[in-house]
Formats: sequence, structure tokens, C-alpha cells
Amino acid sequence: MRGAALLVAALLLAGALPASARDGASARIAAARYADPTARYDHGVLGDGLEWGSLVLRLSKGGTRRIVLPDTRVFEDLAPRLADLDGDGAPEVLAVETDLARGARLSVYGADGLIAATPFLGQPYRWLAPAGAADLDGDGRVEIAYVDRPHRARVLRIWRLEAGRLVPVAVAEGLTNHRIGDDVISGGLRTCGGTPELLLADPDWQRVIAVRLSGGQVSRRALPHPASPAGFAAAAACR
Repeated sequence: MRGAALLVAALLLAGALPASARDGASARIAAARYADPTARYDHGVLGDGLEWGSLVLRLSKGGTRRIVLPDTRVFEDLAPRLADLDGDGAPEVLAVETDLARGARLSVYGADGLIAATPFLGQPYRWLAPAGAADLDGDGRVEIAYVDRPHRARVLRIWRLEAGRLVPVAVAEGLTNHRIGDDVISGGLRTCGGTPELLLADPDWQRVIAVRLSGGQVSRRALPHPASPAGFAAAAACR
């Protein structure tokens, strides 16, 4: 795993854990939340001036673990997301982690700390918006999707966790899921007729776009719904 080389956060134990939970192989994450609000990064892309300084993991067998970022980083996100990314039956945590000098990246955390991460976007005030994690192409492996710089580049990037590292799968331009200052990331995942799709918006926020992955290629189609809260809700309900 790349975790040992990439982990700059300090992994702290909060409270006594049973012996089985202290064993990394048996410690399973039951829930996750951000903590320690901080104003050390003045981006405000999510509508306020506060980000998060730590990630708290609640373990299924009791106890918590706290991952504390250094002062040069924040979690620039709404909430951590749990998904079983490697098929072992235990969830990992997806988080948007931002370096004050290098911008955002998508990080995957386990009970013992950082597992893998995408590259930082390369400069401050550059962000990414998660879109979902699911087996998008039906091959039995979970893909992870986000929109790279949803207000500027508007590039959908799809990755997969393989052997402890994130591997790029597909890229598609001209898609977005967030507007500057919104305290919500629009769209997400739906499954209609047995096929999972990502729900995103076109660059002008006129229509909801349904995105599929097949054979490493992205296809898209405009749905008859405006890119509004009501439109995304209708699309998610397969209407």
C-alpha cells in the first residue's frame, strides 16, 4: 500500500479499544465524521469559511480513531463517504483532502490511516466534488467518480482502488456537479433498469446528464429534467 509513504496525517487512538479492534485486520469502520472546524484555508467553496482539521472513525467493535491533519491541510468537504472499495466486505472512507499550497485530492482512508489518494490538483483554491462510488461497468469492481474543478475544468474522472493504489479508469469533459458557494453537491448515483448511472449537470446547468461507464469508455445522455434540485430528484427516482 502507498499509505506509509503518503500518510502525513497523525493517527491517534481516542479511547481504549478491545484487542481485536486494535488489530488492523479486524478493525472495521462503522461510521465517520469530520471534526475540529478550522478557518486556516480561506477558499469558502462550500459557502462558509470553515473546513475540517480531523476525521473521526467509529469502529464496529467499539472505540474511535482520529486522523488529525497537519496545519498545512484541511478536509474541504461536506461529509466523509463510506464504501467498500476493494471488495473485502469492510468499508473504506472517501474524503476530499486539501493542501493549502497544492489544492485538493481525493483520499481513501481505512481504520489504520491513509490507504491511497489521487494526485493533488496542483495549486491552491482548486477543488474536486465527489460524484459517487459503485460498480459502474458491471465487472464486479467498484469505481470512484468525482468532478475535477467543477467550476473551471468540469472534468469527470473515474478511478479504481487496486492493490492499495488508485488507478485511473476513464475521463470525460464537460460535466459538473457543484456551483461555487453551494452547500450541497448535486446529482449522485441512480440505478434504473439494473444499470448504475452517475447524475451530473451540463456545463451551463441546463440539463441533468446521465453518465454510464462501459469498456473503459464514458457515454452520456441528456435527461428531460432541468439541473435543479427538483430535476435531480426526478432523475434519481427514474422518472
